[in-house]
Amino acid sequence: MGKTKKGLFQKSLDGIEFLGNKLPHPVTLFAILALLVLVLSAALSQLGISVEHPGEEGEMVEITNLLNAEGIQYIFSSMTDNFIGFAPLGVVLVTMLGIGVAERTGLISALLRGFVLSVPNRFITLGLVFAGIMSSVASDAGYVVLPPLGALIFAALGRHPLAGLAAAFAGVSAGFSANLLLSGTDVMLGELTIAAASIVDPAYAETMNIAMNYAFIAVSVFVLTLIGTWVTEKIVEPRLGSYKQEGNEETDENLEGLKPVEKKGLIWAGVSLVIGLGLTALLILPENAPMRGTEGSTMDQIVQSPFMSSLVPIIAILFLIPGLVYGVVTKVIRNDKDVAGQMSDTMASMGMFIVLAFTAGQFVAYFNESNMGLVLGVYGAEFLDSVNLTGIPLILIFILITAFINLFIGSASAKWAMMAPVFVPIMMQLGYSPELTQMAYRVADSTTNIISPLMTYFAIIIAFAQKYDKKMGIGTLISTMIPYSIFFLVGWTIMLIIWMLFGIPLGPGGPLEYPN
Repeated sequence: MGKTKKGLFQKSLDGIEFLGNKLPHPVTLFAILALLVLVLSAALSQLGISVEHPGEEGEMVEITNLLNAEGIQYIFSSMTDNFIGFAPLGVVLVTMLGIGVAERTGLISALLRGFVLSVPNRFITLGLVFAGIMSSVASDAGYVVLPPLGALIFAALGRHPLAGLAAAFAGVSAGFSANLLLSGTDVMLGELTIAAASIVDPAYAETMNIAMNYAFIAVSVFVLTLIGTWVTEKIVEPRLGSYKQEGNEETDENLEGLKPVEKKGLIWAGVSLVIGLGLTALLILPENAPMRGTEGSTMDQIVQSPFMSSLVPIIAILFLIPGLVYGVVTKVIRNDKDVAGQMSDTMASMGMFIVLAFTAGQFVAYFNESNMGLVLGVYGAEFLDSVNLTGIPLILIFILITAFINLFIGSASAKWAMMAPVFVPIMMQLGYSPELTQMAYRVADSTTNIISPLMTYFAIIIAFAQKYDKKMGIGTLISTMIPYSIFFLVGWTIMLIIWMLFGIPLGPGGPLEYPN
């Protein structure tokens, strides 16, 4: 069989794959970056560089040498604290305790299957993309459940299964930062953003909360659902053409829908969730509620409240209770040992994240201790200001830079741990809020996930697709997903620009401007 001559586009994809494969593992990458910070701190400290602290008038800041006697003492004495104090570590693990139980009892899977299979045929694409976007609330569960399910549904309806797989994959991955609920992503990125903002203005950072982007990501769900549906039905499916089924024996079995016990479990889980939400509302809505703030207007008392700073355990509990109820009803949970085992399995699956947190924690701590982030932020802001690159053009450049970096580093938390200490201070110096910088990052990070061969689940999606097309490879999948990536990126960016032009807050306590 003769080889097809590769065009410029295919060669570009091969180049991206080659360069991406040359990057070290994220754990190693952060270790290298930490060492680089140490060396640079020693070298730059000798140059006598100093800037005025943007948050403290008249206070001069110099780069700290981390390789002198005091610096070496700091490296060894702070190593454990740097790990424990890594912003996302505790909050992600606590959140995943609740989400993990909901996932391992089968609640998340049943919810996704029940929703998609209950949607009328004419709205199946819409429902599939929507379910994919909403699945990000359960972390990575959507990657495993929805793409193969989407392929099966499309095949059963006489449509091309790869179009169903692509629609689900686009929703799950490209829409990862959009949701009607707060998720582990909000927690993880939010903590990193708050830590980066504290480099410039600790007082401002204390007023921030992880729901800072909620309004924008909630509206994004509907915008991206419509875009994903249009791309599937107008571009991807026509390009794939018709599909001839070859005795797909599993289709009928897998499309039977929910079992009676699963339906019963969902009903009782829903009841428990409603009760949980009601009790949660009592913590903040009544005037004298225990988790409500005491100063300012009613909105201020809600936004700047102990409740908003306690969203991590609240989210965990609101996942844990329905997960427990569902598990008990379906008999997946028979005693407390089963619950402990599920939580233990969830923590075991977080092993790589914990290792990553160790090296990333050292890098972030060294970067902050050296003052390089603050100095770089001031100089970077002055440079951008001198070339008049501000406003919407600045946000567009930042989005494009992030989207490009995302092709090589798939982990959202890993990228933001590196980028936040640099870009958040720069944007703050130019008058843009950390909340806006984080949202611009999330737009770029999510939309190019589906065309990066280095994305964690990329190989799994190819394996799912090869069931229907034995020749499916990296290039084929990327070429199928590129329309989603382009239209999601363009549409989402336009939405952010409109948001900026109208001056709409990104969420509770999520302004667009930083009052420097």
